[in-house]
Formats: sequence, C-alpha cells, structure tokens
Amino acid sequence: MKFLLAPDSFKESMTAKEVCQAMEKGIKNVLPNAQIIAVPMADGGEGTTASLVDATHGQIITKKVVGPLGKKVSANYGILGDGKTAIIEMAQASGLTYVPIQKRTSATILQTTTFGTGELIIDALNHGVSNIIIGLGGSATNDGGAGMAQAIGITFRDQNNQKISHPLGGGDLNRISKIDLSNINPKINKTTFTLASDVTNPLLGKNGASYVFGKQKGADENTQPLLDNNLSHYASIIKKAIGKSVATIPGSGAAGGLGAGLLAFTPAKIEPGVKVVARETHLEDKMQNADFVFTGEGGTDLQTKFGKTPFGVAQIAQKHDIPVISLAGYLGKGIEQLYEYGFTAIFGILDKAEPIEMALKNGPANVSRTMENIVRLIKYLDEEK
Repeated sequence: MKFLLAPDSFKESMTAKEVCQAMEKGIKNVLPNAQIIAVPMADGGEGTTASLVDATHGQIITKKVVGPLGKKVSANYGILGDGKTAIIEMAQASGLTYVPIQKRTSATILQTTTFGTGELIIDALNHGVSNIIIGLGGSATNDGGAGMAQAIGITFRDQNNQKISHPLGGGDLNRISKIDLSNINPKINKTTFTLASDVTNPLLGKNGASYVFGKQKGADENTQPLLDNNLSHYASIIKKAIGKSVATIPGSGAAGGLGAGLLAFTPAKIEPGVKVVARETHLEDKMQNADFVFTGEGGTDLQTKFGKTPFGVAQIAQKHDIPVISLAGYLGKGIEQLYEYGFTAIFGILDKAEPIEMALKNGPANVSRTMENIVRLIKYLDEEK
C-alpha cells in the first residue's frame, strides 16, 4: 500500500515533520513494507518555513533584525532546495511572541513595527534568491507594512518634507505626507513575491486589520478606530503616490496590514497559504496512486474549511478520489460539514482526559497509536476483500 502523509504541525506539541514521523511509526507497526511519502505541510502561518525547508531539503538562515518593539531579535528564514526561493515567516521578525502579555497594550500596538521583516527580505535578496514567499500571520504589528517598506528602501516624509527616520508603527502613519520610492532596493521589482495567508480580511473597516486583529495585540476600543483611521490615511497616500488601491483587497489586512504594504511596494500576489505550500512541495504529484492520504492539525472544527491545511490537502485528494483521513488533538463543532469536502474520516488522538501539558507532551505517542489502530482496520478490510 502507498500512504501519503501531509499533516500540519500540532501547535506547541509537534512540528509537521515530527507528526509525519509519528504517523509513519504507527503505519510501520502494522505494514512494515508500506510505501510512505511524507510531505510536511503548513498554511502560511507558524511552521511554514520548517515545512518547506524540510520538504525541499533546503537550509535555515539566521539573522539579527529589529524586532517589533525596536530591539534586536534573532530571526530565522529558509532558502528552499532550489537555492532561488526564500520562505519568510513575518512572525519570526515581527511576531506577537516578542511582546510579553503584560506589554500588549494600546501604547505598544501604536509603536510595533515590521521593519525586521523588511530586513529579512533584503538579506534573502543578498543571498541571490529570485522568489520570496512570505507567510502572513502571528504579527504583533498594525503598521500596514510601513516599517517593512522603510527597510527595503522606501522613504516616508512628513508635511514639512522631513524624512521620518525611526521605524514606523501604526501610530505614526497619520504623519506620512509623501512617499519616495527612489531608493528602493533595485532587486525588489526583479523578484517574484508570493504572500501566503489563511485570512481574507481587507485593510480597513470593521472586518479589517485594526478591528479584527487589533484586540489580541493590545488595542482597546479607543485605539482600534485610531489605528483604522491611520491605515486609511496611509492607503490614501499610497493611492496618490503610486496609483495602487490596497484598502479593500482580500488579505491586505493580514499581519496588521503587512499584506497591504507588500502589495503596494513589491510586485506581490496573495494566495491561500496551503495552496502555496502544496505547490512548492509538489504535493499533488506525490499524491498520485496513493491508496490513502493522512493529514492532521492540532484542532479541527468548522474553521478548518476556511483554508486550513487539512482542508487544502483534502481538496487535492478529492480530485483524484483518494480517501483522506485526518487526525487532530481535539475535535470541535462543525466537523460533520467537512465530509462534504473530501474528508473520509476524522479522528481525535487522545486516549484519555488529561491536562493540556501532558496531552502536548504525549502527542507523538498518541498519533502513532491512533495511526496503528486505523491501519489495522485498513489491513483487515483489505484482507477481507
């Protein structure tokens, strides 16, 4: 039998590669001669770099950059096996994990910047890549990508035509009067940018960056409209300076509006993250002639069908009439709807009620045991044919 393994990471428990290894162990306990193809997956968020580097035998690059609070942080990005494609998770440089919970306040979100993400872009270009994939998610920022823009050479000027030199945050955007693109890194427009995102929120409004994602980063009910107004001003200056309208593009509100900044200042296109990862890993080609596809994620519920990894995997498998079995740490409401979209069966991996810390620690063993039981049933049914 041929099994294709294409799970996402189980957050705080296992990377996607580790999930594949646990799945394989369970299969081999029953069918030691089974053909197994492992394709660690992701949807553009945390784990995307590791998944693509693992799948393509690439390398991890580490660089010190300006973090969201203005202090230096150590950030990783990947160069894929082709040597020409970089994968950057913006959260590595500008993520919420760099902001302690007690500092997630309105004052902080007005200051947090994506400058470090721009520094990673420049470093990747200096490594000779011609394609850059940027995972949008997990941000601490609401700067519309203005900090990133500064790092790649964009100059913002105030009403007195003075250059704004410090890394911009969301609270500074109303100061921008002019945009000068004359010093942008010349490699930018010669590079293909793909933005991987699992959200479709626009930049502005009640469904935009400030209102939907601002609260988790510290914005209160007074700060959210201020940030939204600043982004609106920023978008109008972009429209005036370079003729691009980024305010309502689906996904432009991702990562605190970094999507909008990248769409404005680079030749970027935005796509569902799982679609990008599937293409780069050649998932559909590797799926050919598989008897079963196994996928999974930390938690599966109704939200899974809105672009999460298992959903993307199931959609591809459905085109080829391949059964899809998904595993999850927990099962939430609405999973019965997933059976309409290519899922054959969905299993929770926990064998007993236990504290979350133990469940996370026991993740690999729980995945292996669940896989073994599923494959034992598959083997029995196959032998009974």
